[in-house]
Amino acid sequence: MTIQEIERDFRRKVSAKLRLESEGLERFRVSTPFMFEDGDHLVILLKRAGSRWVLSDEGHTYMHLTYDLEEKDLQAGTRQEIITNALASFDVSDREGELTIAIEDNQFGDALFSYVQALLKITDVTYLTRERVLSTFMQDFHAFLSESVSEERRTFDWHDPIHDPDRKYLVDCRVNSMSRPLFLYALNSDDRTRDATICLLHFEKWGLQFRSVAIFEDQERIGRRVLARFSDVCEKQYSNLAGNYDRIKRYISEQEGLSTA
Repeated sequence: MTIQEIERDFRRKVSAKLRLESEGLERFRVSTPFMFEDGDHLVILLKRAGSRWVLSDEGHTYMHLTYDLEEKDLQAGTRQEIITNALASFDVSDREGELTIAIEDNQFGDALFSYVQALLKITDVTYLTRERVLSTFMQDFHAFLSESVSEERRTFDWHDPIHDPDRKYLVDCRVNSMSRPLFLYALNSDDRTRDATICLLHFEKWGLQFRSVAIFEDQERIGRRVLARFSDVCEKQYSNLAGNYDRIKRYISEQEGLSTA
């Protein structure tokens, strides 16, 4: 197919507002009306890769998402699930951050339609509702600790079987095998912060030996009085997860060095 025929196929299958702009030998920018939330257009290139044509974003989609999100946030939890499902649904390949789709049997318009759908689905990570964001934070918390702490040293949703057989006072994650285990809480609301305060007070009353750690989704969103009461009983706090991965991992590692084994 000639470039003019390809452009007509693109317009017929995707959008009449689409056009191709030459950017060198066998390389064309595909200008479309499709945009990110902030108004920037999707970056799509049609180019030769060996003996076949491919569509590529040359890494721009992920780069654009990291304007608002940490790269690690795209690699875990709900956001990773959204991205993985979008790529699989539309047969798009992720080549070290470059998203590509090969043109098969001269089906240029069909390939572009699938490719645009995949990119738009991926940008859905920036449209998550508040409830989905909360869910993502908890999943990110679990994914981070699963990566940072060996399975035999961590227990999610831990409770004290002696003092609390009914599981009323839970710890989001207990990291053990040290002189004083870590009780880690993932906090994303006033209610969860109040609950964590009550739990820590009960643990003190029962005489448990532990170190308490709070990881907030965004500490600035917690009410001042709620946070003040919580700070009285919590030993270590991190204002957010995304900006403190390395610090939290280092702190856990330092505490694991105080092993009872």
